[in-house]
Amino acid sequence: MKAVCVHETGGPDKLVYEEAPLPSPGPGQVLIRIRSIGVNFIDIYHRKGMYPASTPFIPGMEASGIAEELGEGITEIKPGDRVAYAMTLGSYAEYAVVEAERLIPIPESMEFESASAALLQGMTAHYLTHSTFPLQKGATLLLHAAAGGVGLLLTQIARRMGAYVIATVSTDEKAALAREAGAGDVVLYSRSDFEAEVKRITAGTGVDVVFDSVGRDTFDKSLNCLKPRGTMVLFGQSSGPVPPLDPNILNPGGSLYLTRPNLSHYVADRAELLQRAGDIFRWIDEGSLKMHIDGVFSLRDASEVHQLLESRNTRGKVLLRP
Repeated sequence: MKAVCVHETGGPDKLVYEEAPLPSPGPGQVLIRIRSIGVNFIDIYHRKGMYPASTPFIPGMEASGIAEELGEGITEIKPGDRVAYAMTLGSYAEYAVVEAERLIPIPESMEFESASAALLQGMTAHYLTHSTFPLQKGATLLLHAAAGGVGLLLTQIARRMGAYVIATVSTDEKAALAREAGAGDVVLYSRSDFEAEVKRITAGTGVDVVFDSVGRDTFDKSLNCLKPRGTMVLFGQSSGPVPPLDPNILNPGGSLYLTRPNLSHYVADRAELLQRAGDIFRWIDEGSLKMHIDGVFSLRDASEVHQLLESRNTRGKVLLRP
């Protein structure tokens, strides 16, 4: 089969499109013929070695496709089933072996592209807004990278929960997307100091929670945007990791909270996985949650796609096609 492999960590040039062995499913596993692949920042973290993986490895944590071959002991999945998955390494390929308990049935009305675009980022937006910081009606939040895949979904989910979203983006085009998704205020951080703007918008009060996937470039000012006993949710580091810090910095701002969550801890069992994925797929199916797919590229172009994602020039979700 064709796959993208990483033999040594580093830049986008370390993504090598080549022939790879066809995997075989073991007990409890399913061989998936991949039809669509979701690209996420966690793929970049793996490629760079920020999230360690033993080389050589096939990156990618999300895909949709067709169940082709079953290992022993599987009763819920049958050959030919349309399924999707997230948080299993190895999706940048024509085939992948996945634990059956991690597979999610795709509704008949949903295309493969929508399923692979929605799952990882959709469940991330779900756990952030429903579990890490359960949003209440009237809550105010600051969201960085609001025109990205997670950002556009999180904004829509927050609005349906009755929260007010202050979004940060880099361009007018991205600002329009954030507003369309439901952001109440949009700050172009390339032109304005987002800390000053948040304080102006909230009349000096600050926000209840910050959802920050940017990391190093935004962290300090994000803390300053919180109201007393507010919560800083750092769920990514697209600009680089936040330097080591003294926990005492949470004191002057008003006994602030800081958490660094990960999706894998919020889909800890199959029931939770199906519940979060089921909500996302249902909302998309009924039209209350809209996907924005920015582009679909050939698997052989994975290196160029990583460069595009790291440049922060994407709007919404980017997909690869085997």
